[in-house]
Amino acid sequence: MSDQDKDRADAAKLPEGDVVAVLLTQHATVRDMLDQVKNSTGDQRQQAFTALAGLLTAHETAERSVIRPVTEQTAGAAVVEARNAEEAHADEVVAKLKTLDVTSGDFETQFAEFTQAVSDHAEAEEHEEFPTIIANRSEEERHALGHQFLTAFAEAGGTR
Repeated sequence: MSDQDKDRADAAKLPEGDVVAVLLTQHATVRDMLDQVKNSTGDQRQQAFTALAGLLTAHETAERSVIRPVTEQTAGAAVVEARNAEEAHADEVVAKLKTLDVTSGDFETQFAEFTQAVSDHAEAEEHEEFPTIIANRSEEERHALGHQFLTAFAEAGGTR
């Protein structure tokens, strides 16, 4: 089972609209898009990378505004600081990748490292943040957080 299939299966176990289900579903989409970039060439790769960069920006923006305050309460400041640092680094790498020709060896090398970093970041969220949110917030609170997250995501330009 792929990581994205596991994310979708885990999301399906939660109530619709639950913030953790929303996040897991988006993680699956990000992993799908990473694969699309890796497995495409030329203009298709450029389009896939542009879409991925937009999705990641909106996802991270919504996480910082909606999820991180909750995580600070449920998992602690150290977890928040670690996730925010990972996202800040990802922002820097995306900015650098945007300057590279998607057909270049440099892009491929840096994109492979970026893919691993994004996967590691998602795994950290899924193991260090999500269980604490589930354990410390009611189903109703998680549903409200899901709505807040999707609103912040859309406001940040997210479309998926």
